[in-house]
Amino acid sequence: MQILSPELLKNIFKAQKESSLFGKWITLKNIENLFLKYQEAFEIKHLGFSEQERPIYKLKIGKGKKKILLWSQMHGNESTGTKALFDIFNCFSTCSDNEFKIILKECTLVFIPMLNPDGSQAYTRVNANNVDLNRDAVNRVAKESNLLRDTLEEFNPQFCFNLHDQRTIFGVEGTKNPATISFLAPSEEETRALTKGRIQTMDVIVAMNRLLQKLIPDFVGRYTDEFYPTATGDNFQKLGYNTILIESGHFPDDYQREIAREHTFYAIIQGLYHIATSDNFNDYESYFTIPNNTKIFYDVIHRYSISKEDVAYQYIDEIMNDQLVSKLNKVDEKDQKLKFGHNEIVFESKKH
Repeated sequence: MQILSPELLKNIFKAQKESSLFGKWITLKNIENLFLKYQEAFEIKHLGFSEQERPIYKLKIGKGKKKILLWSQMHGNESTGTKALFDIFNCFSTCSDNEFKIILKECTLVFIPMLNPDGSQAYTRVNANNVDLNRDAVNRVAKESNLLRDTLEEFNPQFCFNLHDQRTIFGVEGTKNPATISFLAPSEEETRALTKGRIQTMDVIVAMNRLLQKLIPDFVGRYTDEFYPTATGDNFQKLGYNTILIESGHFPDDYQREIAREHTFYAIIQGLYHIATSDNFNDYESYFTIPNNTKIFYDVIHRYSISKEDVAYQYIDEIMNDQLVSKLNKVDEKDQKLKFGHNEIVFESKKH
């Protein structure tokens, strides 16, 4: 298992980061003009339209036998993976590093950088018809779900990368750290059996985690593998398409998800390189040593000398006057002593 040099990746990211993309609200308008600069390196096609007739694109590159499908923003308000993909597009367009040449020689890559442009515009999880695309893998009532499934079946990938964001509430079990990146090898059915496909998926996650532990040790978690009968990853895994879920999360003071973006970039590059350079995908045991995600955080906690008086708050994001605004919302929970705040403010006891 070859783990890439962290210093090499840091230098590449610094040089290739797509500076026009910043923050959490990334829409089709932000990315559409960027496709122009990738026309020489990538095959760019229009897949179809969203429910509100916004175009959905795919980009293809590489000539190798190993096929990999990657998509982002099936939840419109989860854009960290999208930013990381455009950083990767810059790499494949201009980088001369041997690692990228190897990936393109051994692999054929297809990207759908924004599956849910309607939800992205409105900054919502769901599409324009209030459908959660990540729970629409069976009924496929949404146009966007059908475009993804059609691409999957036509391309027939060996591996898929399903890119999401997770809330700031998640931490790494056994630590006081937020879960900046979390991984999941989805289950194929309720018993969560270790099928060949899941083992292969875990093997790739092991490689990504080994790299990240050199960069952000103890900030990586493992998402619950509870089986969701209508979920995209679970169903793709069940259909025989090894699906790697990456959840980009919080890092201290990183509310714009720029540090999470950087480490999502590192994880994806390591995953692609590992697939490109490996023939056997059976090194899976240490997947289970990745600590669980656990809900241990609030964004702000007001601490008092009497702990039962503590008050917790979470940010709620909404679009106001064409701007993304984050507002603190009081959490209706009485006991905060076993929780942590990303920011904690200590007060004297409340006066009664």
